[in-house]
Amino acid sequence: MNHLVFEVGTALVLVAIGSILANKFKFSIIPFLIILGMIVGPHAPKIGIIDFTFIGSNDIIQFLGRIGVLFLLFYLGLEFSVGKLVKSGKNIVIGGSIYVALNFALGILYGIIIGMPWMETLIIAGLLSVSSSAIVAKVLVDLKRTANSETELILGIILFDDIFLALFLTTMSGVLLAGSTSALGIITSVLISVGYMLLFFIIARKGAPILNKWLNIKSDEIFIIVIFSILFFVAGFSETLHVAEAIGALLLGLVFSETEHRDRIEHLVVPFRDFFGAIFFFSFGLSIDPATLADAIWLAIGAAMLTIVGNFIAGMISGRKAGLSHKASTNIGLTIMARGEFSIIVANLGITAGLSPILTPFTALYVLILAIVGPLMTKESKNIYKFLNNIFNWSKKQETKIEVSERSN
Repeated sequence: MNHLVFEVGTALVLVAIGSILANKFKFSIIPFLIILGMIVGPHAPKIGIIDFTFIGSNDIIQFLGRIGVLFLLFYLGLEFSVGKLVKSGKNIVIGGSIYVALNFALGILYGIIIGMPWMETLIIAGLLSVSSSAIVAKVLVDLKRTANSETELILGIILFDDIFLALFLTTMSGVLLAGSTSALGIITSVLISVGYMLLFFIIARKGAPILNKWLNIKSDEIFIIVIFSILFFVAGFSETLHVAEAIGALLLGLVFSETEHRDRIEHLVVPFRDFFGAIFFFSFGLSIDPATLADAIWLAIGAAMLTIVGNFIAGMISGRKAGLSHKASTNIGLTIMARGEFSIIVANLGITAGLSPILTPFTALYVLILAIVGPLMTKESKNIYKFLNNIFNWSKKQETKIEVSERSN
């Protein structure tokens, strides 16, 4: 037991070091922790009493990582509400639909081109379609763009993307985790999953008054015990219905977001989300054998290039349809490009279901590339816009339209 605790403690120290380095370079911790996990693990050396292979403690670290996924999705649910979807507006719905449809279609096309089986193709399409809320939010704050004209649409697209993620994971978990092979069995599994999700939506809208009363607990100690007990119970129960445990956590967060205790729950959850979330990325890196990365490098580069093009086009179309300038639309396309935690969650669903093992190194490299390239391109968006403007003369076209409009008035 002492040996296991020491191994876990060593892993946490490495996670802390990776987080400090990421903060020092003002970058997302996701690529740092994944790479760190890949460097150590089964193929790492054992130096004295310090064992970097983490073989004995691997199950514990993986379990802590699973808890991290639950907290990430639970927090996402807290940040979202059913009312936001209704009030989000036409531009967000159109922009989000364009973004998801284009990226998902490109993912399907890419899976077919590289010869992946149908289920693996769907997983690839899913992980290519979901941006990283964490990275996007961090980039907007770090670059002080929260007040920009395009930021509302960016956040709206991310929100729409999160809804798609919930529906996609719920549907795919019903198909993959239930193990149905007949059309009727698959349809039944999907209907159960979707019905389960709709049940939480109804509870979120109708059950808030009762939950407000039940959660009116003065003691923070008892309050957090109650919240976390419900979280883990719902996540586990969801899995028995072949709905991903992470989606159970998201749906529960959605329910609690409609209560008057939302801010209190969020305040208590954030430290756990950050701590266990970091372990999740590290544990994902541990599961990757660096020797297998060579088999997926060209697949990952191809997918990353496709995502860069697809996201830029989607951002430009969404921005222009919303009446934003070419510069603001460029910012949209570049900002929503990053991939991270949710792409990994989608891939993990396929891996858990026993799909092709190539999904692990493929997703790791794909996320690493875009977790690094995405924020860098966002940071250089002004220069990228200037370069493209010199080619397409957007600013001159805009000035011409303004002059024509003024003359007509």
